[in-house]
Amino acid sequence: MKTLKFIVVFALLMTVLLSACQPAAAPKPEEQKSDLPFFYGAFATPIEEPWDGVIHTALQKAASEGKIKYEMVDDLGYSGDLERILREVSETKKPDAIFGDAFGNEEAVRRVAKDFPEIAFVFGSGLGPAEPNFAVFDNWIHEPGYLCGLMAGGLSKTGVIGVVGGMPVPEVNRIVNAFIDGVKEVNPDATVLVTFINSFFDPAAAKEAALAQIDNNADVLFAERFGVIDAAVENGLFVFGNMSDQYELGPGFVVNGPVWNMTPTVDYIISQVKAGNFTAQDLKDFNMVAKGGASLAPWHGMDAKLPPDILALVNQREQEIKNGLFRVNIAEETPAGSN
Repeated sequence: MKTLKFIVVFALLMTVLLSACQPAAAPKPEEQKSDLPFFYGAFATPIEEPWDGVIHTALQKAASEGKIKYEMVDDLGYSGDLERILREVSETKKPDAIFGDAFGNEEAVRRVAKDFPEIAFVFGSGLGPAEPNFAVFDNWIHEPGYLCGLMAGGLSKTGVIGVVGGMPVPEVNRIVNAFIDGVKEVNPDATVLVTFINSFFDPAAAKEAALAQIDNNADVLFAERFGVIDAAVENGLFVFGNMSDQYELGPGFVVNGPVWNMTPTVDYIISQVKAGNFTAQDLKDFNMVAKGGASLAPWHGMDAKLPPDILALVNQREQEIKNGLFRVNIAEETPAGSN
């Protein structure tokens, strides 16, 4: 009997010891928690629209590099859906930060941000930041826009250059005005036709406006909005893209274009969120040439199409801008003679 008791006790003891040596069961996927910040993108226009596309690309890049988790929704429009989605996302997904475009949804986005102070709201806006959690940014690509104007002025044979813009708002006007300044520096007698389509994304209307400019003798175009490059390619004309490298939309015709790079802004916000010290601020400087937020697009060999003296001037001015020795004028009024 004593032997039997000894065997039972020994077996129980061994069971306890063996179980203590077993590795802990791996948590189920739904129980695992990532220490990566969760960022969400909410965009009013389709992601094909270059403005929102640039923001989305930078957030995608950060996710692919393992810096953040990222989800997004686009094409929300301006009739109230963005506010509804932002509230749902804030309540259910509880992201660390939400990026997007305010502008036409300005008041709605700010209302949501105020109701969720624990979330970092980082939105494109022409207005100022709001404490404690609403930071703003904008594209400040007027500097490479000016450089493209230098090129356009040197390439035009007719002396007529067409620009198709979205809406005559400060963010668009300063790019267009800088482009015109570049044109006029090279060719003071040039005529620059400026047409606004009164939409941030309407490729058909943009193409139609460009075709009308071509009918009025424009032989070089600036596609501030999506859709213009199609018109240029169909007519065999040089054209400048905008926001991103758009060469593939018209190989052999897209000379260059001002490029907006949101990566410096996104990386800065990631560092702030991870450190727990996010603050409402104007992120303007991160979107300019000096900090890598703006540049010309890659050349794709199109520099060979420029007159040598124009290319030399572009390279000179670009370096002067980077060195802080040349300032491109910031003019946000509606360009004279636009329609």
